Amino acid sequence: MPAAASFGLMTAPQQVAYDDVLRVWQEADALAELEHAWLFDHLMPIGGDPLGPCFEGWTLLSALAAQTSRLRVGVLVTSNRFRPPAMLAKMAATVDVVCGGRLDLGIGAGSRPAAPIARREYDAHGLPFHDFGHSVDALGEACAAIRRLWTADAPFDVHGEHVRLTGAFCSPKPVQRPGPPIVIGGRTDRLLRVVAEHADVWNVPGGGDLDDVVARSRRLDELCAEVGRDPAAITRSIHLPVAYDAPRTTREAIAAAVGAGFSHVVLGLTAPYPEGVARWVVDEVLPR
Repeated sequence: MPAAASFGLMTAPQQVAYDDVLRVWQEADALAELEHAWLFDHLMPIGGDPLGPCFEGWTLLSALAAQTSRLRVGVLVTSNRFRPPAMLAKMAATVDVVCGGRLDLGIGAGSRPAAPIARREYDAHGLPFHDFGHSVDALGEACAAIRRLWTADAPFDVHGEHVRLTGAFCSPKPVQRPGPPIVIGGRTDRLLRVVAEHADVWNVPGGGDLDDVVARSRRLDELCAEVGRDPAAITRSIHLPVAYDAPRTTREAIAAAVGAGFSHVVLGLTAPYPEGVARWVVDEVLPR
């Protein structure tokens, strides 16, 4: 197993209590083998009781960031449909200050029309829901605006098709300069072009057909060449579900993914979280 591989936990904040998420994050924060921790960005549950609890990702992230000291933290991934990019840039800068420069900005186009359980959260919160092509194009403009907000030393205007800002400025700036790493999640060709242009890290769901995931990674290499970017500049990240009753299966999935070039591994935990689950992951799931 390459020494460069990093491992972290994902705690989807649905059907779970705040104290349980905090417990897992603080357990992980004390274990050097775990380097990052993640939430998701849904406003209503996408699994289990549709009327059950589901915490807002960025509010919860700020609380957890303030109560951990070592882990890199983030939302995997923020829906660009939910918040205007200038607002998200401000939120991210604030969280990066709160945690002393440990934020990774995870962002994506937003839930696809083919996911009806996620579709309902837009209507329920009065949020516009455009077609996926529109959302991918908007994502590229958002990433460019966010990076500029983190670095610009004077107010500026943006006159894009999807992002329009007048006198935009972000202060305070993030602790990390020129800003937190941008992690973009997704797999379509159109979205991978945005990854090639803007991402520091590309994340893709795993746990299924690894050959297909590897093919998507090769396609990202091609798109990087088209836009004049070194493919090695983009870290390959994969989300893998953890099977509490079959740790060997998860270990084998990790080994296969890392062997295929995915050096950033996010291990998805399902609620309820067993006591000591972070230590259990280190002892039973991570490669020995």
